[in-house]
Amino acid sequence: MRALFSNAALWLPISVAFGVQIYKMLAHWVQTGRLDYRVLSQAGGMPSSHSAMVTSLATVIGYQYGLDSALFAITVVLAAIVMYDARGVRQESGKQARVINQILQTFFSGHPLTEAELKELIGHTTIQVVVGGIIGIVYTLAYLLFRDWL
Repeated sequence: MRALFSNAALWLPISVAFGVQIYKMLAHWVQTGRLDYRVLSQAGGMPSSHSAMVTSLATVIGYQYGLDSALFAITVVLAAIVMYDARGVRQESGKQARVINQILQTFFSGHPLTEAELKELIGHTTIQVVVGGIIGIVYTLAYLLFRDWL
């Protein structure tokens, strides 16, 4: 059990993703004056917690096993897929949801559509993905390089 709790390749990515979601919840609170815990489980927004998580994983694996290891190569490919998906596929799905919601609102004008509306904020812009990736790398390197001082 001790090995599980000391596994940096598991806990660093999870903690950075959680930290980014906490930041987004607090930023939402500052912007709206409402503390909404649902933000913790929502996708989208600045920065990308998915990007932070996978770049953290790739960073810790590269640090532990070397940049020439197969494990590092696997995590880099995984990170590229996740980040591409966050920026490309999910962003486009969000744009389509926005247009469909506008069509539905026009078609059913005067009738509430809260149950039928599609989620619009499911993807990320390029800058959100890049910032999330940088956060994941910096957070992980800072921990790995300075953990003996903590």
